[in-house]
Amino acid sequence: LYHIFHLHKRMVFYMNLVIAEKPSVARSIAAVIGATEKQNGYWQGGGYLVSWCIGHLVSFAEAGQYDEKYCKWRYEDLPILPQPWQFVVPDEKKQQFEVLRALFNRPDVDSVTAATDAGREGELIFRFVYQMAGCTKPVKRLWISSMEDAAIREGFANLRPDSDYDALYQSALCRAKADWLVGINATRLFSVLYHKTLTVGRVQTPTLKMLVDRDAKILRFQKEKYYTVGIHSGSLKADSGRADAETANSLKEKCTGAVAVCTSVKREKKTEQPPKLYDLTTLQREANRLFGFTAKQTLDYAQQLYEKKLLTYPRTDSQYLTEDMGQTAQHLVSDLLGLLPFAQGLDLPPDVGRVLSSKKVSDHHAIIPTAEFAKQGFTGLAESECKLMNLVCSKLLCAVAAPYEYETLTAVFSCAGNEFTAKGKAVLVSGWKEIDQRFRSTLKADTEEEVLNTLPELAEGQSFSVTANVSEHFTSPPKAYTEDTLLLAMERAGTEDMPEDKVNCSAGAREGGLGHAERKGLGTPATRAAILEKLVQMGFVQRKGKQLVPTKDGINLAVVLPESLTSPALTAEWENRLTEIAKGNADPDEFMAEIEAQVRQLVKTYSCISADKQNLFQSERVIIGKCPRCGENVYEGKKNFYCGNRSCQFVMWKNDRFFEQRKKVFTPKIAAALLKNGKAKVKGLYSEKTGKTYDATVLLADTGGKYVNYRVERKE
Repeated sequence: LYHIFHLHKRMVFYMNLVIAEKPSVARSIAAVIGATEKQNGYWQGGGYLVSWCIGHLVSFAEAGQYDEKYCKWRYEDLPILPQPWQFVVPDEKKQQFEVLRALFNRPDVDSVTAATDAGREGELIFRFVYQMAGCTKPVKRLWISSMEDAAIREGFANLRPDSDYDALYQSALCRAKADWLVGINATRLFSVLYHKTLTVGRVQTPTLKMLVDRDAKILRFQKEKYYTVGIHSGSLKADSGRADAETANSLKEKCTGAVAVCTSVKREKKTEQPPKLYDLTTLQREANRLFGFTAKQTLDYAQQLYEKKLLTYPRTDSQYLTEDMGQTAQHLVSDLLGLLPFAQGLDLPPDVGRVLSSKKVSDHHAIIPTAEFAKQGFTGLAESECKLMNLVCSKLLCAVAAPYEYETLTAVFSCAGNEFTAKGKAVLVSGWKEIDQRFRSTLKADTEEEVLNTLPELAEGQSFSVTANVSEHFTSPPKAYTEDTLLLAMERAGTEDMPEDKVNCSAGAREGGLGHAERKGLGTPATRAAILEKLVQMGFVQRKGKQLVPTKDGINLAVVLPESLTSPALTAEWENRLTEIAKGNADPDEFMAEIEAQVRQLVKTYSCISADKQNLFQSERVIIGKCPRCGENVYEGKKNFYCGNRSCQFVMWKNDRFFEQRKKVFTPKIAAALLKNGKAKVKGLYSEKTGKTYDATVLLADTGGKYVNYRVERKE
């Protein structure tokens, strides 16, 4: 008994530490695995401790932390190539990091489960924290595509060694280091050269270049007028090809009252396959097109729905489900037919096999609703979340529906020695298009409805007496990018079929996109939204309605930077290399050596610029008036109104004591009046004696010295 008692005292009940990416995700995991006891910064119970990061808890150190000299931006200190790399925990995140460090090092924790988001960035977030905490305990990886209880339980039943994801981590690490090296060095280099903070990024700069190139095409576009001739007979209408005004009018005269003979009738049956399921990019594009959501808003709403267990993992580039999900999809479709108002009474025998292909699923399958949503429905969801859920649900129903079948009819007529063509279309099987039209009819947004042109029964040799008319047309310029079309361009960057003007293709072609293996692209589905937002925040791009348009600074930046930084194709190739590293097919050290060589060459090449280019990014100076001393222009600066003549010392300071004592802002309007008339009527001056405000005329009393004086001429 004595030995048993002491053996029991020495027994330790070991715990598994689970690290999630966010508190909300940790709470969901903890509830499923029985860690229901809330502690300070973690949950406990059932043999588990469940804690969380706060996004990127550990980051690369800023340049100034490697050497104080880097606190100032100077060409002489470039390039900055950290060796070894240093890491920091931001002040606002230190408290949670210390919680994690303590948990990692608890003697009763014998193993760790990485439960950060199952993707490249999630792997990086966990590894940085694990390493900085000095932990060496064995790690397993939780890899799930849904926050539903069943998916979490299944994930814990199938944990894999985290070493299986070493290649994914190397890819994430290379991405982070490359972004730091290119961002820090190129930003400092061009900011120093042009005397303005010019933020340069490995992905954001080529994205800006695409916008600038499209803007240039629109500006260079020369509108051309052309004419067509139409012949009519009852409901029949046929058109000629393009012609100039003289030719068109001549043809009209010949055809009016003439006979047109049908020379050929061609019927062709066509099939449009159902669209694929959503990956993040196609979801963002369609939500932008239908609802005007920005890419970031769509990602945020999708993330919220994922954390509410209603949507599967959103940061995916796959448009298929794995082959073991057939029954899940079958049940989902059945449940949605009863849940969605626009699907009531719909006869849909689903062909689920069309959306199943394990080979075409990368880290995560396509975005679909969860079984939890099928139970709960739209209860308690915000309007924006309802819109997104409807979009995802309708896509699943469309994807498993029958193909859309139709017949095209092309008839050619001869009249007055010229050919005229009429085209018609008839629906044979509405298939998935019926579901799509039902869904779109519920939207308040403007959506394109297909207009069918029905031709009368025609046969070769048939003749018609016709009238003719001339119509005027203009060639159309390329369209400015919207988030929809720019996301497509980013996804396809580096491929030969880079979208130009015909980015608004048909729904079937639009959803087709590129196969997973072919994708290169700028950024990843998870990062593109943030890149677009950053370009807007930095003032390089502005939103005009749904359009994204480069600003003057954005255009200048894209023009002055070298092709190595602006080429979408070159940057897409880097992204492809990162994907190959993640698959274990490329060497991370070789990739980083090439990035460092590129940075060194960049600094060496751009050591100086011509004097006329140095003012390229300077703000246009606003003229306030004429200098009372020398007659030159007076401009507004940040802190003053100053004479443009450097040898003239005339300056009026915005924080002049005269105006500050009277609690009055020295505005450009007051300054302009003083310069023009020597006096200005000013309202609301404060009196320190009476504590009241008054209106008065203020005089400019310039004595020609260093400072300008003012005085109140009279109270109004």
